[in-house]
Amino acid sequence: MSSEVPGTRSDADRIRMQFDTLAAMADDLAGHFALEPLLERILRHTMELLGCDSGSICTVDEVAGTYRKDVDLGVGCQAGETYPLDEGVTGEVVRARTSVIFDEYAQVRRGHISGPDRAALHGVIGVPIRWNGAIIGTCVLFSRDPVRKFTQSDATLLELFATHAGIAITNARLHAQAADRASEAAIMTERERVVRDVHDTVGRGLAAILLRLDEAERAIYTSGDPRGALTGARDAARSALTETQRTVLGLGPALLDGHSLSEAVSLELAWVESAASLSTRLVVVGESQPLAPEIARQLFRIVQEALTNVIEHAGARQVRVGLVYGSQAVTALIEDDGRGFDVEALAQPPAFPLRGLGLQGLAARAQHLGGSVQIESTPLWGTRVRAELPYFGGGPSEAPRSRWRVLVVHENAVVRAGLVRMLGLAEPDIQVVGEVADAASAVEAYGLLHPHVVLANLDLPHIDGVQLTSHLRASDPAAAVVLLITTVTDERVRDAAQVGAAGFAEFGTDAPGLARSVVAAARGDLLVTAEFLSRFTASLARAESDGDFADDPLTAREREVRALVEQGLPDKQIATALGISVKTVEKHVGAILRKTGAANRTVLAGQALHN
Repeated sequence: MSSEVPGTRSDADRIRMQFDTLAAMADDLAGHFALEPLLERILRHTMELLGCDSGSICTVDEVAGTYRKDVDLGVGCQAGETYPLDEGVTGEVVRARTSVIFDEYAQVRRGHISGPDRAALHGVIGVPIRWNGAIIGTCVLFSRDPVRKFTQSDATLLELFATHAGIAITNARLHAQAADRASEAAIMTERERVVRDVHDTVGRGLAAILLRLDEAERAIYTSGDPRGALTGARDAARSALTETQRTVLGLGPALLDGHSLSEAVSLELAWVESAASLSTRLVVVGESQPLAPEIARQLFRIVQEALTNVIEHAGARQVRVGLVYGSQAVTALIEDDGRGFDVEALAQPPAFPLRGLGLQGLAARAQHLGGSVQIESTPLWGTRVRAELPYFGGGPSEAPRSRWRVLVVHENAVVRAGLVRMLGLAEPDIQVVGEVADAASAVEAYGLLHPHVVLANLDLPHIDGVQLTSHLRASDPAAAVVLLITTVTDERVRDAAQVGAAGFAEFGTDAPGLARSVVAAARGDLLVTAEFLSRFTASLARAESDGDFADDPLTAREREVRALVEQGLPDKQIATALGISVKTVEKHVGAILRKTGAANRTVLAGQALHN
């Protein structure tokens, strides 16, 4: 006959319920929810699991000294309110830097709940929500049952749920930052477009005006009639004003209205001949094809700016423009026989920023549409500009930037070589700047090389990946460490996340997946896949059912290993006795030392004697 009290849950039911709740929370995090509804779902799951009907999740801003109640269920209805960090349960959690438990709500200093609700509340538990070692929020539960007393086991379980809230909050913040950056990038792109277009239009107009004024000045000095030149200057100024207005309004050049690209270029060359007395020629190669409006507009602007540079700087006698219609792209070639210049010298700072907004604009226009610009010039031998754009645009090509520097840490040279090759093949923007075999060498290499990311094996000899991460983060809070793990069931995964590991990659991950993890860490982003999260959550639930969250922090296997360590057996004999590998024994010993606080095996054995 069962001895279970009617109406109570068996241990099996309780564990099954915890697992189901964890799985449901993992599914929520894998979905696409706004932050507050997702936090409410997490809080409701948590209250149901711990048998409470009231609670709150708050976000903490320690710099400002405040916290905000994002979700508040059951009592008070204070969602959306902001309070100082020296008040309420959240204030107690932040002050203690750990979980807090009160048998009565009246024990909470400066609590916000008053009236009948305050008198109805008894037990209180609050845990910190952490990310990268900082407290970013709290999760608080209240009990109305005067008999209900929260325990440390409840706190340990609630901390696990707080991890889900931490992921949700961090993801929301990252998405908000990404949206802000995208908006800023769009504004900056449009601003750069307007600056380029206005620069080109105004520069072209001023060049025409100055040429006409020079002509008028020469006429005056030679007793000629300057009125024709002055009329030309007035017309040039009026044309420049019109073109500038069209540019600011986002309209294309007036010459493209009702004309093909080749016709517009022909009219532009006619202006060059009249304005600068240059000999011009237009050559069209291939069968002319219709172009997307933005392609025609930007290519014509490139031709205009190149011709303006010829007039202002080249001192040329003739200029030739070629339009080549290929199978995939259209190319414009602008060649002159002027004085030329040293391209490499002009590209060096500070010469390029001071001189070459026009030249920068040529390249920027092409890159914006997935094309390219090449400039070839030799002093006294003229200049050649070659601009190529795809017919329908290939999207912005990324401007050259430094590559992500990565330090690889693994004890096996063959594995290191494989990791280097995988990263190189999967992501050209990754540059492996160093390869070392152990944590001590990694610390030294980090100080010398300053990599963006350290890709390290969790199972490093002597000092494992958790300890390496902790050391690097202590010396440099910006250090980004991605750990290679054998399985998500390794309890050190959670330890590593708590000390600030930026990401995890299983050894079965393919090259693109590994590269994505590294690049995400380099950018400061969070990359947690739904599959990884679900399996990680499931492993923690199984660990809880095995006793990980009981008063004894050691698992059943760790207790077996500890007993043999206390007998003085070496790792090899322990492995033989338990039928496991030596490496697994080393892993368990490391976990035992961390959980018990023992500095080494001798201290651990001494603890057993004193017990």
